Amino acid sequence: MATDRDISKYMSYVLRHAPESAGLQLDAGGWCDVEALIAAAPMPLDRTRLAQVIQGSDKQRFALSPDGSLVRANQGHSIPVDLGLVPVPPPAQLYHGTARANLAAIRAEGLKRGSRHHVHLSPDPETARKVGMRHGTPVVLIVESSAMALNGHDFFRSENGVWLTDHVPPRYLAPDD
Repeated sequence: MATDRDISKYMSYVLRHAPESAGLQLDAGGWCDVEALIAAAPMPLDRTRLAQVIQGSDKQRFALSPDGSLVRANQGHSIPVDLGLVPVPPPAQLYHGTARANLAAIRAEGLKRGSRHHVHLSPDPETARKVGMRHGTPVVLIVESSAMALNGHDFFRSENGVWLTDHVPPRYLAPDD
C-alpha cells in the first residue's frame, strides 16, 4: 500500500515538474483537476486520501481550491506557472539551508534558482537546517533580505510560508554557524 510520502512524491513530480508524464494538464496557475489527478495516480487514491495527504503534510506543499475541485503545488515548479504571487516586504533576515559541499559555489555566485522559478528561503534557521540536511552536512546561511529589498530585489511568500526570490547575490549572505 502506498504511504502518504509516496503519494506526496508522486504529486510533487506531476504537479511541479512533469504533468504530461501522467497525462495531466495544468492551467496557467498550476491547477490540476482533482479527479484527473486521482484517475492518473499509479497507486490507490481517492478524495479522502488526497485531502489527508495535503492536510497532513508538515511542509504544506499543496493546496486545494476553495471548492475542492482543483489541486496545485504551492511552489517549487520547474515548469512555467503563474502562482499569482505579489511582492511583499520580507523580514530583516531569512535563511537558506544547503549542504556544506555547496558553500564554495554559493559564496562565489550567490543563491541561484537553478531549474526552479525562485530561490527558496525559510523564515527561521531551524527550518533551513532541516532543508540543508536533505542534501548532506547542513549549513544555514543568513540572507540579509531587508537590505536586498531596499536595493530593488522582490520577495514573494507562498501559501505555505516559504519565501521566494529570483537570486541572492553573495554580498547578502552570511553563515549562521
